Amino acid sequence: MSFRLAAYAVCIENESVLLARYVSPKGGSHWTLPGGGVEPGEDPFDAVIREVSEETGCEAVVERLLGVDSRIIPAAERLVPDSGPHQNVGIFYQARIVGGELRPEPNGETAESVWTPLPAVASLRRSGLVDVGLSLARTTPPTGHVGPVAVGGLIQH
Repeated sequence: MSFRLAAYAVCIENESVLLARYVSPKGGSHWTLPGGGVEPGEDPFDAVIREVSEETGCEAVVERLLGVDSRIIPAAERLVPDSGPHQNVGIFYQARIVGGELRPEPNGETAESVWTPLPAVASLRRSGLVDVGLSLARTTPPTGHVGPVAVGGLIQH
C-alpha cells in the first residue's frame, strides 16, 4: 500500500471557496483544494502555505486547524489500478488569502485557481478532498474528524 501525507487549505470568502484545477499528465482534470504533499522533514503547517503559493500565486495565512482525514483508496478506484491501494492522510487548515494574484502553477499540474461560489461546487468534477474540507469547515467537529464522504458521480480520488 502506498502512503501520502498532505496538507490542504480551505479558503472561504464571500460565500466562495478557492479551488485549483488539477490537470493530470495523462490529460484528465478535476477541481481540488490548494495543497499537496508534505516533504520529508517539513511541518504540515509550512507545507500548506508553500503549496498555496506554488499552486495559486497567492500568499495565505493559516487561521486554524480544521481536522485530519484518512482515506484508503482501493486499487480498482485509482487512476493507475494496478498500483495497489493507497492511503492519503490529509491535514486540513482554514486559511485566508492575504496577497498575491491568482495564476496557473508554473511548470506544474495546476492549470488555474478560481473563487467558486459554494452552491456551484456540487456540479463540478472534483476531488473528494473538496467535500471533506468543506464538511470540516461547515461543522468544525470538536474531534477534528469528518465522517465518511461518499465517492461517486462527479467526485474523484
